[in-house]
Amino acid sequence: MHTKTAIIGSGPAGYTAAIYAARSNLNPIMIMGNLVGGQLLYTHKIENFPGFEDNSGIALVDIFQNQIKQLGVQTLNENVVSVNFKEQPFLLQLSDGNNLTAESVIICTGASPKWLGITGEEKFKGKGISICATCDGFFYRNKSVAVIGGGNTALYEALFLSTLTNHVMIINRETQLSGEVGLRQQVLNNPKIEVINETMPLSFEGDTRLEQIYVKNIRTLEVQYISVDGVFVAIGQNPNTQMFAGQLDMDENGYLITDNQTRQTSVLGIFAAGDVQEKVFRQAIIACGSGAIAALSVEKYLMTKKV
Repeated sequence: MHTKTAIIGSGPAGYTAAIYAARSNLNPIMIMGNLVGGQLLYTHKIENFPGFEDNSGIALVDIFQNQIKQLGVQTLNENVVSVNFKEQPFLLQLSDGNNLTAESVIICTGASPKWLGITGEEKFKGKGISICATCDGFFYRNKSVAVIGGGNTALYEALFLSTLTNHVMIINRETQLSGEVGLRQQVLNNPKIEVINETMPLSFEGDTRLEQIYVKNIRTLEVQYISVDGVFVAIGQNPNTQMFAGQLDMDENGYLITDNQTRQTSVLGIFAAGDVQEKVFRQAIIACGSGAIAALSVEKYLMTKKV
């Protein structure tokens, strides 16, 4: 099977890239992967996506899916298990054993949040447990929340949440916060933020929604229940780039390095969009814009290649 443009991934960046590529008559093929819709599936309510208010991430994914269907985008419900970007056409091996060759590739594999892996976490995802304060913080206005973690991400989340909520607890298993000095100072000077060091969550408890965190002090071994309205897990995330190791340039954290203007990677003809290369503003609307840029860049690349 061969295509002008292969799109790996089916989050907001992937869907947008497919829409733009299809409208440019590039006949894109989307390899959907395991998590169709990406991290939008964990967002139970969206109010900050223009033209789409007060609805769920799943509903937005349904809209994306209908759009690409109307444009005739071919989709493969498979994973990419290996790639060869060292010669053209580029080779993608799929999980069903088949191969796909492509003149260009847009990588939209996103990033996977690091979860705690404790009891109750899976049950309350989207029901009191979130990974994005910017996305979901509004729903906890004037309530009490906790942030799990002590690095920069956790501190940013806590500071943002303090503008919306009555009380923010940072639950940090280390003896002190590990974020940047300036951020630590802002957090410690904020009267709405309480830092609980040397403490780790053991489980999340509740009925239909999260109600309590069961925690343990790792120094005294004391255990207790902490009542909260919501929890934001902020222990970092990993870009889904393992299969591209040795073929594309990455930074020290595994994010693909791309040109700011075109989203081209270190290999001519390979582009990347969304959270797989975005380390700071990980938002659906930004991923969509990134996907559009990548697809427009692919169109220009393929036109130039023919000349």
